Amino acid sequence: MPMTEQATGAHHPQPRARNSGQPSATVEHVTGAQSLIRSLEEVGADTVFGLPGGCILPAYDPLMDSTRVRHILVRHEQGAGHAATGYAQATGKVGVCMVTSGPGATNLVTPIADAHMDSVPLVAITGQVASKAIGTDAFQEADICGITMPITKHNFLVTKAEDIAHTIAEAFHIASTGRPGPVLVDIAKDALQAQTTFSWPPTQDLPGYRPVTKPHAKQIREAAKLITQARRPVLYVGGGVLKAGATAELKVLAELTGAPVTTTLMALGAFPDSHPLHVGMPGMHGAVTAVTALQKADLIVALGARFDDRVTGKLDSFAPYAKIVHADIDPAEIGKNRTADVPIVGDAREVLADLVQAVQTEHTEGHTGDYTAWWKDLNRWRETYPLGYDLPEDGSLSPQQVIQRIGKLAPEGTIFAAGVGQHQMWAAHFVDYEQPATWLNSGGAGTMGYAVPAAMGAKTGMPDRTVWAIDGDGCFQMTNQELTTCALNNIPIKVAVINNGALGMVRQWQTLFYNQRYSNTVLHSGPDADGNAAKGTRVPDFVKLSEAMGCYAIRCEDPADLDKVIEEANSINDRPVVIDFIVHEDAMVWPMVAAGTSNDEVQAARGVRPDFGDNEDD
Repeated sequence: MPMTEQATGAHHPQPRARNSGQPSATVEHVTGAQSLIRSLEEVGADTVFGLPGGCILPAYDPLMDSTRVRHILVRHEQGAGHAATGYAQATGKVGVCMVTSGPGATNLVTPIADAHMDSVPLVAITGQVASKAIGTDAFQEADICGITMPITKHNFLVTKAEDIAHTIAEAFHIASTGRPGPVLVDIAKDALQAQTTFSWPPTQDLPGYRPVTKPHAKQIREAAKLITQARRPVLYVGGGVLKAGATAELKVLAELTGAPVTTTLMALGAFPDSHPLHVGMPGMHGAVTAVTALQKADLIVALGARFDDRVTGKLDSFAPYAKIVHADIDPAEIGKNRTADVPIVGDAREVLADLVQAVQTEHTEGHTGDYTAWWKDLNRWRETYPLGYDLPEDGSLSPQQVIQRIGKLAPEGTIFAAGVGQHQMWAAHFVDYEQPATWLNSGGAGTMGYAVPAAMGAKTGMPDRTVWAIDGDGCFQMTNQELTTCALNNIPIKVAVINNGALGMVRQWQTLFYNQRYSNTVLHSGPDADGNAAKGTRVPDFVKLSEAMGCYAIRCEDPADLDKVIEEANSINDRPVVIDFIVHEDAMVWPMVAAGTSNDEVQAARGVRPDFGDNEDD
């Protein structure tokens, strides 16, 4: 079956000639396992995160001899997947993880789904039972191709040794081109053990896979006309701009047009937070100005963004006055949630470069947009409803203040990886992102436990950069075992545990929508005889736990100590550092648009509905 940009079916490679017409190295006589490792070397994979087991074990023997591929032994397969994702997001290269069959492979399902939602280039290599045993419910057999079909860009089942090299080449090509995404390569144990030959480069055969990168000139001209005709345009920038390496072109277009820019959770750093044209992050917990700008816009230019529910709120009430220019490399995204007046299929970098030229042509012909009144409104909203927070009256630590100070004291170029929940939103709001690839998070899937292994992967790929994981106490307890991996492999990440003793975002919803009935969201203590949360010792003690895993650990409860402990953490670079920040449990994330409601219902703070007046709706 020909494969399209979005094809996901398991592909059984057929034997073919190795000679691609290009000069090839001397043919080597190898095992399938040796062919796998040689292929990884040739495609440029310098790091593999993994954990061995029976069916993948043949591959681990030649891996021991490789001088070009570093293997990092994780403590859980989920950690391998998230580490590969963090590595890919920080470096722009394909992340690689390798695990065994059955439960090893199924433990990768969550990070594969996470990478799929966030369009991360990932190659997951799994061992499989011997080809003749497939389908017999053999020991540690799982149909991982079938299981992951909906959450991979493509996947392969390899049952012959001679197919391994070209399959790896194809997997890396698919993962990294077009809209990036995860590709799974499931290799039967007997294919790894069998004899074959190896030569490079192999022939790739991907019928139907032809991602469109060059946008159509007519659509570009139409978009440029709309930009210069609009009175209230917004550049709605998604993660695709980062994936395409198009941040320089975005800055040129924004400054050329003078239009406001809003960057989604996945696009933070694509446009400098400090730039006067930047109006913030949109969405359920977005800045009031960004949310309202999209609602009041007469033109939205969506660049590598997908109009997801967290940005649009109630879809049929989203941006009711706006025409839509939607540019994306994935044609399936265009018109999926919001009809596009001008659809543009293409790579964001090429789209932006062509848009710049087209807008310059419009300017030359005397057509320029006048956004003076629009900026008067935007600036008034920015001044009236800035991001902010209140310090706790009892003098305890504010989580927002903790995260803000970590951002202020971090060395230039620091990479931040966040878990999921309140601390993720605070890290999005109160750290300034001036450069691309400095903000890593699980956006689409919202995977708790992402931060620690993703930070590990980022630090592995960018060893000269400071890497902070901003985690919650709930997220931290899901994957903190990878701190052992960091300690033993000289990966000195820094972890801020924002410890409010609860599943914070769930607790916030219980406060707002469930009459403060805190059902099963208290983490640090069990219920007392009356069913209430017992006060006292926190379990676990994160300082002791972190020290047991080879980390330097500190607890911080007093705001007066905040800068001192952060600076201490920044100064330690010979091992991982964990700071247990004991913060107030009642802090909430604001602004907020309640789930299922219109973005017009945005609240700047609890019970505070912005007043925009009547003049913005003209």
